[in-house]
Parts: sequence; structure tokens; C-alpha cells
Amino acid sequence: MVLIFISALLAWWYIPAVHAFIDRSVSAFLALDPHEIERFIHSYGRLAAVVSFLLMILQAIAAPLPAFVITFANASLFGAFWGGLLSWSSAMVGAALCFYIARVMGREVVEKLTGKTVLRSVDEFFERYGKHTILVCRLLPFVPFDPVSYAAGLTSIRFRQFMFATGLGQLPATVVYSWVGSLLTGGTFWLVSGLFILFALTIVIVAAKAFYQERQKRKS
Repeated sequence: MVLIFISALLAWWYIPAVHAFIDRSVSAFLALDPHEIERFIHSYGRLAAVVSFLLMILQAIAAPLPAFVITFANASLFGAFWGGLLSWSSAMVGAALCFYIARVMGREVVEKLTGKTVLRSVDEFFERYGKHTILVCRLLPFVPFDPVSYAAGLTSIRFRQFMFATGLGQLPATVVYSWVGSLLTGGTFWLVSGLFILFALTIVIVAAKAFYQERQKRKS
């Protein structure tokens, strides 16, 4: 895993094509525009599915880039079923990669990738739900996907258990996002996307408030 990670960094530094691909990918992500992601993936023609797969892995490592924009783009390009399958399988590989990066490189590296505050929030889920944390977090739409994978790698959970819970827990959201993404276009697409983002932000704020109040109770 360390060799793969170093190889990827060297490729990004010394190979212009790899450097350009990552720069364009990050730019598309930061625009938070699913249609921009879709155009970017579609521009690679027959390699579009491979590019989408690599994008999902890139967003997994570079948390907290949003994964739902790729899921929407996959559904629009490849249909609800094949797009959903592509999103689900690539997210599984990304989760496995995050898990092993954390297990091999330790907490200090994970904190730099996710941020200390985010990682502490995920740690509280592990303290509360124990061995069921992975499944619970995957089923909750407001819990960030990738920090959970990193945090799991810092625990004693077995890789097999982690992957089973991840695959099962992320399936409902993948199905919903893929179905919605395959149906919506134009203004309706942006309306529903905005509602998804608003809903997620609302739940995040409520959850953060609940965590803060619970922490204050513990201190008092």
C-alpha cells in the first residue's frame, strides 16, 4: 500500500498526463457541478467508466470531496443500473484503500487527510455504537463516507467486517442517488440536487449541535 501511494505521488509529480488528469478532476470537484463531472468523464470516450472509477478513488483519498456528484454523473451516463453498480463498486475500492492507508500509516496521517475535528466526530460514533458503527454510519446520509473508512482503519475491526458493513450500508443511498440521477435533467436536476445538499447540511448542523450539547453535559 505504501509503495502504491508513493508511486501515485511520483506519477503525479513526473508524468504530465497524470498531473493534468488529477488537476482537471480536482477542478471539476471543487466546482460542485455534476454536469461538469459528467462532461469530464464523457470526454474520455471508451475509457469513461475507468475514469469514473479512478475519480471515485481520488475523492475517497482526498476527503471531503463529494462523491454524490460522481454517482449522479454515472447514472446519467451509464443508466441507473450500470451507473449504480459502477458507483457502488468503485466506492468499495475507495473505502478499502482509505482503511488500509489508516492502518498502515497511522492516525497522524489520517488527521492530515480528514482534519482533526472531523476525525474526532467520527470517533464519537465508534464510542457510541461500537462494532455496529460502520453499518450505522453508512446508512446515515449526513455522516461523511471517507472519514469513517479512515477511522475504521485505526480500530481493531477486521477488514472483512468493515467491507461487509460498508457494502450493505451504502447500497440504499447508491440506489436512490442512481435512480434520481438517471431521471433528472436541467432545472429539475439542480432543484433536487440543491434539496439534497440543503437536507444534508441541515442534518449536519442538527447533529453538530447535538454533539456539542452532549459534550457540554459530560463536562458539567
